[in-house]
Amino acid sequence: MELAYLEISELAEKLRKKEISSVELTKYFLERVKKYGAENGLNAFLTVTEEEALTQAEEADRILSKDPNASFLTGIPYAAKDLFSTKGIRTTASSKILDQFVPVFNATVIEKLNSERSVLLGKTNLDEFAHGSSTETSAYGPSKNPWDTTRIPGGSSGGSAAAVAAGLVPFALATETGGSIRQPASLCGVSGWKPTYGRVSRYGVSAMTSSNDSPGTIARSVKDLAYTAEILAGHDPKDSTTSVKDIPNYAANLRSDLKGVKIGVPKEYFIPGMQPEVEARIHEAIQKLKELGAEIIEVSLPLTKYGSLVYAIVTPAEISSNLARFDGIRYGHRSEDAKELSDIYDKSRDEGFGDEAKRRIMTGTYALSAGYYDAYYLKAQKVRRLLVNEFNDVFEKVDALVCASVPNVAQKIGTAKDNPLFGYIADQLNIPASMAGLPALSVPCGFAKAEDDSSVLMPVGLQIIGPQWGEQNIFNIGHAYQTITDWHKKYPKGFGE
Repeated sequence: MELAYLEISELAEKLRKKEISSVELTKYFLERVKKYGAENGLNAFLTVTEEEALTQAEEADRILSKDPNASFLTGIPYAAKDLFSTKGIRTTASSKILDQFVPVFNATVIEKLNSERSVLLGKTNLDEFAHGSSTETSAYGPSKNPWDTTRIPGGSSGGSAAAVAAGLVPFALATETGGSIRQPASLCGVSGWKPTYGRVSRYGVSAMTSSNDSPGTIARSVKDLAYTAEILAGHDPKDSTTSVKDIPNYAANLRSDLKGVKIGVPKEYFIPGMQPEVEARIHEAIQKLKELGAEIIEVSLPLTKYGSLVYAIVTPAEISSNLARFDGIRYGHRSEDAKELSDIYDKSRDEGFGDEAKRRIMTGTYALSAGYYDAYYLKAQKVRRLLVNEFNDVFEKVDALVCASVPNVAQKIGTAKDNPLFGYIADQLNIPASMAGLPALSVPCGFAKAEDDSSVLMPVGLQIIGPQWGEQNIFNIGHAYQTITDWHKKYPKGFGE
């Protein structure tokens, strides 16, 4: 196997044994990014930071030459979803309104990775401002799924998932509001971690829904996710929503068996319309967990059906507020046709925002308007509280929940673009946990035939949901599953392997 599909731990070992330098590793992945990740390939990258990456790699090699016990991530290349502010590096949120925006500061998670001497290769494509589940709302066109380039990689973190799946980068930063890490990780056959809300700082991340947004990572294995979690988690004075709770040694505490672990299987998550082959893969994965010693318990979460409905009100409302800052005055796109102040606002926003962003702004503004706030937004928040309570009750009985990450495998590019409800449907198994602020994983658990072409096999993901601050629970279950399966070691052909 080439370097492209090795786990972070394997690459880190090679760096420490001097089998390869960070500069050599960085050049290797940069070549792959330029060959397969650009617009004429997977369209996974919007910006490639070659010069900066090589400078960072040189510094990493200096650190490694002096300190053999340097950070696990020292010298390891990565990519960042283009929502993360990067000082001196174009940051677009995949929107024309920020097409040439260059921030003057780094997001906290970027600063943390800089401190570890990790190497940023570039910024990845996403749905515009993370509004979508396919990357088709990106102003720069959709990314493509490496397993079948005619299909979506999911979203909104589709570029990050596609880049990891194709071996263009060992891991990638991503964000999730209602499925934007777990869903693309599932569709691309890689591992994705959505943290507890407040476990990782949101400072410097372009806000979608402030009460839900959670930065996380996508990588090849749960072990890699656990290592990155130790680096990224923690309190940040610049983000008042982050927790002061201690950060466990997630990776060191990983288990290879599940004896004594109680895992709940919520019956409401096997929904009408779920692809039969996907459901079959999930039941097979559950059987593997049972073989590892876990006690499997059927549980009920009857309020699950309201998750997407709550999300459909809360999300546009908070988007409306968060996107109000993009008005053509201080930064971002400004219309050249504006003749007076009102024209600057109207024309700049009309020209800069795509259809999905406009749709969510208008929907959210309506939900927050006088006479409707109580009926919609406030009511949705009350139902959200009931969702949280229901999860809390279930976690009194079990240590974690498992189900499908997505009810279907990846569909053709173009079939979701003009369906405003696509994201709410595609993410319906992810949204309830997001609304409750819970940690969750998606791990590869096999393949299923595409519904529109039985000759095409596409990845399926197993979702593992934990209680608040229960990252260790889900990492243990995901890691144990990956010790007796090799789905996470599979990779798509055709990318120079």
